[in-house]
Amino acid sequence: MKFGIFDHLDNSGLPMQEFFENRLKLAQVYENIGIHAYHMAEHHATPLGMSPSPSVFISALAQRTKTLRFGPLVYTLALYHPLRLADEICMLDHMSGGRLQLGIGRGVSPIEIQLFGFDPQKAQAMYLEGYQVIKQSLTQDTVNFEGEYYTFKDVPSLLKPLQKPMPPIWYGTSNPPSATWAAGEGFNVVTNGLPTMVKEVTGRYRAEWTRLGRDPAQIPFMGTTRHIVIADTDKEAMEIGRRAYSRWYDNFIYLWRKRNTKPLYTTYTESFDEVVANGQGIAGSPATVRSAMLKQAAETGINYFLLRLAFGDMTLAESSRSANLFNEHIKDALIEQYQKAA
Repeated sequence: MKFGIFDHLDNSGLPMQEFFENRLKLAQVYENIGIHAYHMAEHHATPLGMSPSPSVFISALAQRTKTLRFGPLVYTLALYHPLRLADEICMLDHMSGGRLQLGIGRGVSPIEIQLFGFDPQKAQAMYLEGYQVIKQSLTQDTVNFEGEYYTFKDVPSLLKPLQKPMPPIWYGTSNPPSATWAAGEGFNVVTNGLPTMVKEVTGRYRAEWTRLGRDPAQIPFMGTTRHIVIADTDKEAMEIGRRAYSRWYDNFIYLWRKRNTKPLYTTYTESFDEVVANGQGIAGSPATVRSAMLKQAAETGINYFLLRLAFGDMTLAESSRSANLFNEHIKDALIEQYQKAA
């Protein structure tokens, strides 16, 4: 059992220079408490994501930390030229000393893809082709590819990543059947869903891993993300959570409200209390949060727990306190439970 951070880097209302500086300071806190990796979203034309170029933010993280891993979850491949992105991946992996975690996907928001002038219906096919081109570029000296969207002939590929043959791949899903494909590819997989859906994802992943005859001790990460607030008392944590989540939800729903429609594949609601009740949020004293996280980890079968400790207008002090209380009172209990079950 390991722990990661997931961060939309949604608009908190602070001036952007202060906003980014606070996130970099938080990354140092995460490193100090032994977080495995910091995963960030990519969003465009919405306050849900104020880091629309993950590579730029990652380059700053590489200079401010020494051991923390990091990466996008995910690069929205339909919006990138795959050869250009492959070069960025190699540069970032070397600049960070081999700490890049490579999240790739089609992107969760069809509105954002459409705003860039692309057909959302083609995003999945573009993603799959783009991934094949990137994989060639990272592992071969010459790229030759002929597809519906990309065609390359005898393109020299001079840059290679530090991690061989390539950085760990991460795949985000809201569709449990895709866990079977991810297991076949050996990708790490993450989902935002309800606990029942998370359990289905890990179950399908493990079943395919076993069917392929692979060593269960070598199974990749299967994780879920949760909004988490830890304070001295349940009351204080819920008050912080309600306030911060209200802004986060406004950021989350922004583009959909402009289109008078609703997001696909989500169970997030406007009420933080409802999100806590359905298991997608956890807030309380260390004892309360420890109990809830132990229960979810056991029920869902995950081996990677991603914490959303900074969201909405949560302050640097509030997020840092949650991180430190998690480290002091919760982390070891989750590791112990996982080891006993293994």
